[in-house]
Amino acid sequence: MAGWRIPGLAARPRFTSRATVLVLVLCSLVAILAYPTRQFISQRSEISAQRAKAEHARQQVEQLRRDKARWQDPEYVKAQARARLHYAMPGETPYIAVDRAGQGAAKSSVPAPAPSDGTAAAPAKAAKPWYASVWDSVDAADTTAALAPPPPRPSQTSLPPAGASSPHDH
Repeated sequence: MAGWRIPGLAARPRFTSRATVLVLVLCSLVAILAYPTRQFISQRSEISAQRAKAEHARQQVEQLRRDKARWQDPEYVKAQARARLHYAMPGETPYIAVDRAGQGAAKSSVPAPAPSDGTAAAPAKAAKPWYASVWDSVDAADTTAALAPPPPRPSQTSLPPAGASSPHDH
């Protein structure tokens, strides 16, 4: 059966010149359009990232505007000065409540257990203003530096005499 041929029909080549030209044109179009398409896709992702960044910046600006408007209110400024800096108005006596266990009242509503030796717990140190803490740390650094021994000096006894030779010289 393989030997049967239809008379008048010659064996045609597998690819005609038209098909070859068409394949070359399609391949060149794919090659030409590949780089711009890749650039388009990457630029779209960059644009979306920049839009998200701009939205985040817009939200921060709105938050800062709200904070600025809040700080324009004298009552808010007074409340912040009282809470953050422990300020008081003239004629007022400020008090700071200290929990015996050293925990804030807001952190734990469970009372601290009494010491097992039967003595009362020593009252916790009252919260100090920030500038007192800074000054205490400067004093502590000064006393620590004054009490620290001087750094060790390199000893002269570890060097060999000038005329001596070592066993590795030979």
